[in-house]
Amino acid sequence: MKIYIILAIVVLIVLYVLIVNNIIIKYANRVKEAFSTMDVYLKKRWDLIPNLVETVKSYAKYESDTLESIIKLRNTSYDDMSNEEKIQKNQEAVQGINKLIALSENYPEIKANENFIELSNQLTQVENEIANSRKYYNATVREYNNKIQVFPNNIVALIFRHKSYEMFEAKANEKNNVDVKL
Repeated sequence: MKIYIILAIVVLIVLYVLIVNNIIIKYANRVKEAFSTMDVYLKKRWDLIPNLVETVKSYAKYESDTLESIIKLRNTSYDDMSNEEKIQKNQEAVQGINKLIALSENYPEIKANENFIELSNQLTQVENEIANSRKYYNATVREYNNKIQVFPNNIVALIFRHKSYEMFEAKANEKNNVDVKL
């Protein structure tokens, strides 16, 4: 009789471990899906950069250093980057875009250009989409990390080598208000 009780306990523990592991996998898949959604918007912004640079380039011929640094950044292949590299390069892209917008302040004819106005509007829309998808991504990361860090789930996570994900956070300089006048 004792053997059946021990066997039942072992079976229950194995079932528990498998169920918890499946739940953790579902949460991990949500994080991956959330990153993929955000990645679409990051790629959209990435693809807007050359058009914005070309529009500014025709007016700001004397600002070649700024434009070349943005072009150099943009020439890296987005599809070949890891998720961490995509986040890093997009943060660098934001700094470059902010420089372009600031540059337009010195050239009123750029601000009056229809292409620049349209690209700026598209960029604003994409930035809003990125902000929303970043919130969703961070929420799924928080749920997943909570799931793998609470006891006894953390034991299962350790057994199956589930690692926590990093939040997509703004850098300190991105937290400052950007004064953009279009």
